[in-house]
Amino acid sequence: MKLSGGDQQCYILDYQCFKPTDDRMLDTQLCRDLLMRSKTLGLEEFKFLLKAVVNSGLGEQTYGPSVVFSATEHCPLLLDAISEMDEFFHDSLQKLFDKSHVSPDKIDILVVNISSMSTSPSFASRIINRYKMRDDIKVFNLSGMGCSASLISIDIVRRLFKSYKNSYAIVVTSESLTPNWYLGNDRSMILANCLFRIGGAAILLTNKRNMKNRAMLKLKCLVRTHHGAVDESYGCCVQKEDDKGNLGIYLGKNLPKAATSAFIDNLTEISPKILPITEIIRLTLSKIIHKLSSTGSWKPQRPDFRTAAEHFCLHTGGKAVINGVGKSLRLTEHDLEPARMTLHRFGNTSASSLWYVLGYMEAKKRLKKGDRVLMISFGAGFKCNSCLWEVTAADLGGRKGNVWEDCINSYPPVSLVNPFLERFGWIQNQDASTFKSL
Repeated sequence: MKLSGGDQQCYILDYQCFKPTDDRMLDTQLCRDLLMRSKTLGLEEFKFLLKAVVNSGLGEQTYGPSVVFSATEHCPLLLDAISEMDEFFHDSLQKLFDKSHVSPDKIDILVVNISSMSTSPSFASRIINRYKMRDDIKVFNLSGMGCSASLISIDIVRRLFKSYKNSYAIVVTSESLTPNWYLGNDRSMILANCLFRIGGAAILLTNKRNMKNRAMLKLKCLVRTHHGAVDESYGCCVQKEDDKGNLGIYLGKNLPKAATSAFIDNLTEISPKILPITEIIRLTLSKIIHKLSSTGSWKPQRPDFRTAAEHFCLHTGGKAVINGVGKSLRLTEHDLEPARMTLHRFGNTSASSLWYVLGYMEAKKRLKKGDRVLMISFGAGFKCNSCLWEVTAADLGGRKGNVWEDCINSYPPVSLVNPFLERFGWIQNQDASTFKSL
């Protein structure tokens, strides 16, 4: 790895999403069993959970941590949490090395982000030890960065590529659910169990110019927005213990407001970097006419982001998040389909969710050479990060190893109606004085 005078190239050569085995699926029956094991939930909590699950946008094929299948979620061990991450590391990284034909000893930069768990040695060190990577590798192990961490990791690689030419980098992005599966009855923390699911992705990047013909995507622009200085934004998504000592993820009622604020600021910064000059001129003229209008009847035009990108890779933070971003960007149902289907099939896999959405686009053969993909993610802090990619590969459809390959033909399904309401809707009519159990 040699120092460079400012090499600006950043290509994705390949990526691999993680899919656990089918015996880890959280279907209706298992979720019922989980509720029956709980000692803290009453009728009102069941009603709240039913409404949350039905409206979540998740289907019955999402994946949960192994502790909920072994009925040990109430007392997870450190080894359980580490094993959850090792399972992902060993599967996805090995597949990535095999597909790309880039061996572990060729990797110059490694960035690992697991937000809500940190070990010693670090997860990055575990990967280095397993694959016997070089002793001069540049290593970064991130924690606490939330669902937007993968774009933060990409940004770290992008900046390092300016200093080190002819380099390979790997970004490893996931989340640890094992120690954060919430067992209390605080509604603001129960909600996380209805959204977050097991997943992960490993991304291989390079700035080698002689590899551009092998690359899938080229990074055009990346913008990060952080509202951590605003108390309301800072406290809307927090890993904490409830008043009874149960650990989990708190999602505050002000989260949508914080997300909107960060989103607007992020769009304001990235817009002039990605919108074509014709769209910028149109918006400028619209503002001038608005200012000159004596009656104020002329409203300023909103940017059309479909002039900046053909595809939109949105964070699967929930159905409301997808709907909100879609409305703000004036996207069509076709634009939102990849995010909606990813939420339905895999749930919110935190920072790795963007790569499942990208995988859906690829499996559906939507991505053509020269197309642009706008990625948008949100995360605790509160953060909004976005970036624009250009498709550089001539054909991205039908590659082996795509996490969607065994089910893509069944998507989108005829109906996204959640079976929980049909099976447990009777709970809504129960009386607290007579209700005993599911």
